[in-house]
Amino acid sequence: MAANSSSTVSKSSSGSSAGGKPSGPSAEQVVATFQRMRQEQRSMASKSADFEMDINEHSLVIETLKEVDPSRKCFRLVGGVLVERTVKEVLPALESNKEQISKLIESINKQMQTKGRDLTEYRERYNIRLVGEGEAEAQGQSAASSSDNKDGGSKSGAGVLVS
Repeated sequence: MAANSSSTVSKSSSGSSAGGKPSGPSAEQVVATFQRMRQEQRSMASKSADFEMDINEHSLVIETLKEVDPSRKCFRLVGGVLVERTVKEVLPALESNKEQISKLIESINKQMQTKGRDLTEYRERYNIRLVGEGEAEAQGQSAASSSDNKDGGSKSGAGVLVS
């Protein structure tokens, strides 16, 4: 199976590397890198969503504890161990944790935006089209390419289709 995929790559890359010039990464490498970058972005989004849920839980607990007598005992899970504390000891720690989680979410969101820009640049550099968007664009571009061919100019790009 690996021989078949490598022969397919050599056929597609041999046309783009005319004149014996060293070509860029193979189609499989481009797709693998693109998929890895997309997975990293999805992972960041998942972490961000998890932290958002943690913030919501912290907010709920904080609001509940604000209405309770500060000397009342409460239980807190610390490192897998349930410890007994008072509300006045736990409340500041919860508020501090909530702020730290908020800062972490901001950091992850900035990283996600950077990763999104990197993905867009990578897609444009290697002319990567996703399966769903290629169909709609192909219909619109077929009319445009036929009018381009009348003028003598044709756009031929070696694109990669990613499922």
